[in-house]
Amino acid sequence: MITQMNGRLRPVLAVALMVASIAQATPVFYPAKGQSADKQEADKGQCYAWAKSNTGIDPTQLSNAPPPPSGPAVGGGERVQGAARGAAGGAVIGAIAGDAGKGAAIGAVGGTVVGGSRARRNQRAAQANSQAQTQGAMDTFNRAFAACMEGRGYTVR
Repeated sequence: MITQMNGRLRPVLAVALMVASIAQATPVFYPAKGQSADKQEADKGQCYAWAKSNTGIDPTQLSNAPPPPSGPAVGGGERVQGAARGAAGGAVIGAIAGDAGKGAAIGAVGGTVVGGSRARRNQRAAQANSQAQTQGAMDTFNRAFAACMEGRGYTVR
């Protein structure tokens, strides 16, 4: 069950889902030439180090990376910009109706709501982009890791 806090997923849950998706993509290695368990562990360690060195990607750093910022303070000023636009538009409409101040106030409230919606949409896009970059990096690392293990006589699935 996914719980929500103020209409947003908890950042911890988002990180847990990201780590779980990374863990699912890890290849599995089977000894094709009768390698012992000790030899398998040594080969995995050496290939892990080789893949890390050749790709510049450290999976432990990817899984421990902090989540993108979230919360009401994040948003690059969309709410303020929306309030300003709304107030300006509301003042014009209010002036026509005879009360520019009231129109500006109503416009500012509406603009803040629209700006907040825009901020949330931008935040979701940034989180999706971050996840896509992390998954792409893990795919690159896993291909290098698998190539090394195949070169040492393992079947990769």
